[in-house]
Amino acid sequence: MSTVDFNHAGADLPIVEVDLEQAAPHGYTSNKDAYLRRLKRIEGQVRGIARMVEEDKYCIDILTQVAAATKALHAVSLGLVEEHIGHCVVGAASEPDPALRAGQIDAKVKEATDAIGRLLR
Repeated sequence: MSTVDFNHAGADLPIVEVDLEQAAPHGYTSNKDAYLRRLKRIEGQVRGIARMVEEDKYCIDILTQVAAATKALHAVSLGLVEEHIGHCVVGAASEPDPALRAGQIDAKVKEATDAIGRLLR
């Protein structure tokens, strides 16, 4: 069992024990195959970019392909953020225990915010 401390920004919330082994499936689980297909395509794009560098292709053509791969990764990222909000945040909001609900919502929203922040860097 893992301990999750929801106390941040001066909040006085309880420490919650979470059994990660018993956690519900992730929000993206129903679309897992589609995500894997997209990631395999992106992997192929990246291999193609490496091949372009090996073959000394024109730098602007390489940058164009890098931009395309980056855009594809961003699309996957945005889909995962949407799945997190639609599944994990909404799931936390449905917590029947009011004492735990606010802390769980805060934690899931913070996870999403932190992930978005990492994507924007």
